[in-house]
Amino acid sequence: MQNVNFKNLDEFFDFLPEKELEIVLFLKRIVLECIPNCKEKLSYNVPYYWHHSRVCFIWPSSITWGNVKTKGVRFGFVNGNLMRDEINYLEKENRKQVYVKDFSSIDEIDETLLKTYIFEALLVDEQLKKKK
Repeated sequence: MQNVNFKNLDEFFDFLPEKELEIVLFLKRIVLECIPNCKEKLSYNVPYYWHHSRVCFIWPSSITWGNVKTKGVRFGFVNGNLMRDEINYLEKENRKQVYVKDFSSIDEIDETLLKTYIFEALLVDEQLKKKK
C-alpha cells in the first residue's frame, strides 16, 4: 500500500525531495510553535503530532498511500470534522473525519490562518480528552 517503510523520522526527512522537505520543515515549525509540547511520531510513514491524541499530520506527495494522489505537501487535521471551518479553508472531499489542506509551495501557506486552525484543533483535542 505504501512505497516506503521508515524506521524513524530522520529516515523520513532524508527521503524527501528538497522542495517537499522545505515545505515539510516550514509546516513542522508552525506546528511546534502552536503545540510546543507535542509528540512527533511516525504513523503511516509520515509525522503525526500528538497532544492528548493525534491532532495533525504532514504528508508529502512522495509518500504514497494506495491510490491517493496528492501534489506538494498535505497538512491534515485528524478530527477536522469537529473543527469550525466557516470559510471552507479545509478540503473535505468525501472524508468523514480527516480534513486537509494541500500546499505546493511555502508561498501558499498563510501562516496566521493555519495557526488559527491548529489552535482550533487543539481545542477539539481538549474537548475529546474531557469526554473520556
